[in-house]
Amino acid sequence: MIVCVALLFACQPDKQTGLNEKELLGKQLFFDENLSEPAGQSCATCHTAEKGFADIYSRVTSEGAVKGRFSNRNSMTSAYACYVPPLHYSDEDETYVGGLFWDGRVNTLEEQAAQPFTNPLEMGNNDNEMVSEKVRRAGYYQDLVKIYGEPVSNDSLFSYITNAIAAYERSAEMNPFTSKYDAWEAGKCELTAQEQLGLELFKEKGLCAECHILEPDERAGKVLFTDHTYDNLGIPSNPDNPFFTTPAPYNPCGRDTVDMGLGSTLKDIAEAGKFRVPTLRNITLTAPYGHNGYFNTLEEIIHFYNVRDVEEYPQPEFAATVNRDELGNLGLTPEEEAAIIAFLSTLTDGYRAD
Repeated sequence: MIVCVALLFACQPDKQTGLNEKELLGKQLFFDENLSEPAGQSCATCHTAEKGFADIYSRVTSEGAVKGRFSNRNSMTSAYACYVPPLHYSDEDETYVGGLFWDGRVNTLEEQAAQPFTNPLEMGNNDNEMVSEKVRRAGYYQDLVKIYGEPVSNDSLFSYITNAIAAYERSAEMNPFTSKYDAWEAGKCELTAQEQLGLELFKEKGLCAECHILEPDERAGKVLFTDHTYDNLGIPSNPDNPFFTTPAPYNPCGRDTVDMGLGSTLKDIAEAGKFRVPTLRNITLTAPYGHNGYFNTLEEIIHFYNVRDVEEYPQPEFAATVNRDELGNLGLTPEEEAAIIAFLSTLTDGYRAD
């Protein structure tokens, strides 16, 4: 009964933040730089609110707690990730859908929260027990005990840690739906002529809405601007990816590394080079773009979508599965590219209608 009362209390929102006790605990864990090895890196380092919950330094790929060790992919936003379904094959769409990270390798926010702690290219802890022991010494440990009860083992404590982080990632703070687009849908503002043109191009000529769909998500009740499917856009290998300089055993192939994406998760060459379609919410904040950060600006990646097959670009990182149907020769004018970018700018959270 004590545990039930504690959990009930944990669901009551704080008047100042709007977060309940469990979400507040998760936020403390999310921002705690003492949970890496060595100390100095938190979840928020690669997923900070000011950058749309992507990398705080807008890096191509993020450096881990150990200097000189870089992960191989650009940090995805953690905002709105709570709406990504588990990885599954859709007979209706004839493609794979869902799964977290770029490659769909885990199915829950709890699993996602667990991985960076012990990844030697990220937070660098030896094991889950090391993380649990650090939390036992943290000032918020008693808050955790109040919510979950005294853990019987480090394994149970680690499950509480990831559960609390997942609770924060499910909170309104990380999923606010406060963009100009949301205000426009609610009838609280008008789009400019350029933004309206961009929306029409997004739906029709630009083919953006084929994957970044405009139908409301059943669970969110809002548009997420993704269908959670996988695609190979033909993005070239990024010569500026610092992962190429990360030494063995973390990168045994050096600059010859080819990221197989979903193909690695499924062990299926037919899915190689495909990566999950990300949400476009807060896209203006989350540069650089692409799974390997190849594009520094929205202008660059929109232009690539438009002219990939008619202008000179390096070869795709993995060519066999490139999408040749929905991008590459769209015939957009420079003014139309700019209009699409103007529309994408309406997807940034924090808009306040006059």
